[in-house]
Amino acid sequence: MKVFELQNGFGLDRLVMAERPIPVPGPREVLIKMRAVSLNSRDLGVIGGFYYPDMKFPLIPVSDGVGEVAAVGEQVARFRMGDRVSGTFSQRWISGEPTKEWLDGLLGGPLDGMLAEYAVLHEDGLVRVPEHLTDAEAACLPCAGVTAWQAVVAEGRVKAGDTVVVQGTGGVALFALQFAKLNGARVIVLSGSEDKLERVSRLGADHLVSYRATPDWDEEVQRLTNGRGADHVLELVGAATLNRSVAACRFGGQISLIGLLSGHEVENFRLVPTFQKRIRLQGINVGNREMFEAMNRAIAFHRLRPVVDRTFSFEQSLEAFRYLEKGTHFGKVCIVF
Repeated sequence: MKVFELQNGFGLDRLVMAERPIPVPGPREVLIKMRAVSLNSRDLGVIGGFYYPDMKFPLIPVSDGVGEVAAVGEQVARFRMGDRVSGTFSQRWISGEPTKEWLDGLLGGPLDGMLAEYAVLHEDGLVRVPEHLTDAEAACLPCAGVTAWQAVVAEGRVKAGDTVVVQGTGGVALFALQFAKLNGARVIVLSGSEDKLERVSRLGADHLVSYRATPDWDEEVQRLTNGRGADHVLELVGAATLNRSVAACRFGGQISLIGLLSGHEVENFRLVPTFQKRIRLQGINVGNREMFEAMNRAIAFHRLRPVVDRTFSFEQSLEAFRYLEKGTHFGKVCIVF
């Protein structure tokens, strides 16, 4: 089978197409014929050496994908031939709170990922995907979808009448907008692109704020909420915007810490406003299988569709990564086999 693997070093120039034998599923394992994958910023971080500087090579990258069950090993009970399935980001986090060990079971680093014609996963690390979705749409669910679901629903508990601030128009951001609207919330979307703000308005965003035209966007959030502040801010940028996220929050509000686009170390973080306003800072790292399955039920019931910006062929995988790297996408970037 054909795979893309990272060989002997980091960087996109070390990501090459190679041949490997089609894997054989063992007891309670499932062989998946891949149909599509979607790309995340984390995948670029793995390829660039940010997450695993001591990683062993070669490694097949990409955590998110969907495929068809092509064979099952002995004792498999949860799936059968022909099922369309997706792997969970963490193969070891099934339900409840995460443990330290779950970090060793992440697809696309440190475990081999999904950028291959076939993959073998344990049946406990798989879920069925909603039938109405295309392969590319279904491939968007494991990281971006589940991250937004945990932030908005499982941990955020967003309810009707809440105000949610979403930073940007990437995969997690657009899922968060969609899930917040499903729950009856008012959503404020921030972006530096007027074109993207126009597009996000068609997805149901209630207020659009250009952080280029309005750099003090936290003050605009306060104005839009009549001085109360947002109930929930999805912090997708990171270090550069955390202070403004605190300022935009209401007393007793919540910030979901998700993105690292502006760095992973915060300098000059103002603790006093956080204490005074009793703001909850909640770290979000995708989610467990139970969250994934709950999200899929909601997506199927509401016939919700993920936003796919552009698709590439398997042979164009390097081009897809370079497109993602530009940061101009609106929604998800996918590779279809």
